[in-house]
Amino acid sequence: MDNRIYIGIDPGKNGGIGFIYNDLAYCVRCPATVSEMAEEIKACIELAPDIQKTAIIEKVHSMPKQGVKSEFTFGEGYGKWLGILAAHKIPYTQVTPQKWMAFYKPLPKDKKDRKNQLKHLAQQRFPEIKITLATADAILLANYLKENK
Repeated sequence: MDNRIYIGIDPGKNGGIGFIYNDLAYCVRCPATVSEMAEEIKACIELAPDIQKTAIIEKVHSMPKQGVKSEFTFGEGYGKWLGILAAHKIPYTQVTPQKWMAFYKPLPKDKKDRKNQLKHLAQQRFPEIKITLATADAILLANYLKENK
């Protein structure tokens, strides 16, 4: 049995955070405030204080045709998550969307179809939890980390 908690973070405004520990999985939409973000990580730590935690976060960068405000907000959330993980001394890996999504190939090229397919894959892998478009990437990131440790 793998004695580790895997944390997946999709730092986008419509992202989420997912946790996997053995056969247990949990995911929620990204909290709105830094305190709520930190509380999610703190709750994970307090639930199993002696269990090693490791995280993966989707590496973000600016995208063409995105507005300056939305890009700033996206990067700001990313930085907050990195700070929270560092403050709690949780080691993390950064991964590009292309790299982790390749693990779940084949995926449609169209973004809407791809997001729906990822949600479907997440729900298949974790039927015991409610998966939404906001949380699918996060739980699949955690699963990617677990499967590629």
